[in-house]
Amino acid sequence: MSLTALEIRHMETLLALAECGSLSKAASRLFLTQSALSHQLKALEIHFGASLIEKNVRPLRFTAIGQRLLTLARTVLPQMAEAGRDVARLAQGHAGPLRIAVQCHNCFDWLMPAMDAYRTLWPEVELDIISGFLMNPLPLLDQGEAELAIIHDRQEPPPSIVFSPLFRYESVALMSPRHRLAAKPWLEAADFGAETLITYPVPDEMLDVMKHCLTPAKINPKRRTAELTVAILQLVASGRGIAALPSWTVGNYLERGYVVSRPIGQHGLRCELYAATTRAGAEAAYIREFIALTRIQSLTEFAGVSAL
Repeated sequence: MSLTALEIRHMETLLALAECGSLSKAASRLFLTQSALSHQLKALEIHFGASLIEKNVRPLRFTAIGQRLLTLARTVLPQMAEAGRDVARLAQGHAGPLRIAVQCHNCFDWLMPAMDAYRTLWPEVELDIISGFLMNPLPLLDQGEAELAIIHDRQEPPPSIVFSPLFRYESVALMSPRHRLAAKPWLEAADFGAETLITYPVPDEMLDVMKHCLTPAKINPKRRTAELTVAILQLVASGRGIAALPSWTVGNYLERGYVVSRPIGQHGLRCELYAATTRAGAEAAYIREFIALTRIQSLTEFAGVSAL
């Protein structure tokens, strides 16, 4: 059977299925609905006259034919990406610096692995993080002091700035397994009122739980602050208070039973992250690839993360 119907998007689908391990996660990574991904997979199976994925098997497993096509995808896609980088270098000249300004303490959990992976692809790029956490890092882009900023929540950008979606995440309430609130299926804003809220030492506008839940409800609990995520979790585990953090930061503590998590609100507190660049930066191949790599790696590897 001919391979001429196998397009780049099909190979990307096969790779996403292999790396994500499920249709739903692969669809999220590819910005498709699960139904659209299923139809694409079905069309490939009709074309090749054979199943590519074993039916009713968990975790997802490829058939021998699917595995052969996956091997092709793993060979071809990196070669195409490398060729694209070489073309960009020839067309645009050498890549410039990539200085990143961040708005959040816990961004480093996903940002540092993405930077490590990126360095192997663009070794000539001067990659750096601007020290400090900024309420509004966007002016640094216009001033030429940063090429990329990590921004919480969608906002109307200035005309010179472009926002690119990274991912959506859930912020969860955290407490000791022995805490009285651990008996509840989810926490409401009022549940925080009599508690000590353990947070990073930043303004309320930079805390998801305050910005999206407690401040609108006019709830202002007592505070205790800690600079590091691990210090916050240790304080929570020892019963000194409760916290609210992105779910990707707490996996090890949850698995070991040191803390428990509960949704904030019956349907959970969903927040968003964006990458902001100047319009010129958005056209630079080396910056576009960093954004794409960060998005794909985070969607694949971190709990509670979904596509925007």
